[in-house]
Amino acid sequence: MRLTDIAWNNVRRRLGKVALVMLGLAIGVATAVALLAITETMQADVAAKLDQYGANIIVVPKSQALSLSYGGLTVSSAAYDVEQLTMDDARRIRTIRNAANVSVVAPKLLGVMEVRGQPALVAGVVFAEELRLKGWWDIQGSVPQAAEHAVAGARLAESLGLTPGDTVLVRVPAPPQQTASRTAAPMSAPERQFQVVGVLVENGTSDDEMLFIDLGAAQTLLNQPDAVSLIEVSALCIACPVEDMVIQIGEALPQARVTALRQAVTLRMETVRQLGQFAWTLSAVVLAIGALVVFTTMLGAVTERQGEIGVFRAIGFRQVHIIRIILTEAAAVSVVGGLVGWVSGMVAATLLAPVFVQVDAPVVWNPVLALGAMGAAVVVGLLASLYPAIRAARLDPCTALRSL
Repeated sequence: MRLTDIAWNNVRRRLGKVALVMLGLAIGVATAVALLAITETMQADVAAKLDQYGANIIVVPKSQALSLSYGGLTVSSAAYDVEQLTMDDARRIRTIRNAANVSVVAPKLLGVMEVRGQPALVAGVVFAEELRLKGWWDIQGSVPQAAEHAVAGARLAESLGLTPGDTVLVRVPAPPQQTASRTAAPMSAPERQFQVVGVLVENGTSDDEMLFIDLGAAQTLLNQPDAVSLIEVSALCIACPVEDMVIQIGEALPQARVTALRQAVTLRMETVRQLGQFAWTLSAVVLAIGALVVFTTMLGAVTERQGEIGVFRAIGFRQVHIIRIILTEAAAVSVVGGLVGWVSGMVAATLLAPVFVQVDAPVVWNPVLALGAMGAAVVVGLLASLYPAIRAARLDPCTALRSL
């Protein structure tokens, strides 16, 4: 008779004890699996939502600058050798190696224009991308749907008396040399009317002072076709390091300076890391409790089986054979307990995830987690059964036979 046959017969004869061991492991594994599955869902949801709130990579043109201090006065810096960014550069960002991790590419063209006769900072944007990038925007009114639509910042709207539905005339100021010359015939400055369809609720940023218009319209007004001042990129930094994407964008756009906003990246990664640490720590505690259940049950089983072990030793079984029999039983029970625990944990996670956390992503039945659950159950079961197995193997045959 093989050792595995002996182990299997012992399992069948002791279904009550086996069920207790399996139940202890299954509860521990189910709790750990449910925690990890719910946390993984939370991580995916948090990552997706955090990546919707703002850019974490800024792309601006490269330039050189000089500053001068003379006679105790500081002369403002002057930029030269300023490179240019275009819409082609924005499209090229979508072609980097980690393009799948690029969530939003939002090009902008900035300029000072006259709005209702007052100077204001106007930003030409692609509204579809800008609204995805700035999920915190609260717009009173409606979302721009046409090139003639505009959105005004809170303080700009207050100073100009703008409300949703108003029409504003936006014009580019005439160059100084035209206004200084009295003999030259005046040239009409580019101008265009826009309908303010929405006003931003004040959010404490520079957006409050700006008028947002269509990017193509801004390029036409400023006579800068296809030009952009800067590009904001929202990267899915959970799946890949933002530093790698910065390098890749820099290689794709050698004329640009690419900068990662470390604070935004650190916040996102720290949030997800803490969620993962909490789940793993709690899972380890639960599995330790399951191991204690297995340990006490197997230790009690060894005490009950002293006579049987004494017979095995009397007929020539070695200590290693006794250890192998007990560990084989523990491994078989652990595999079943791990499988039952994984199924139970995933069912619990599927049912409880919508109750504990409001997530948009469903719980994923990950086969890797199933293998990990069964592997953890086997490791815990074997480690918890190792001391009882060694203790059983060291029993003196004569002493063990007296218990019959």
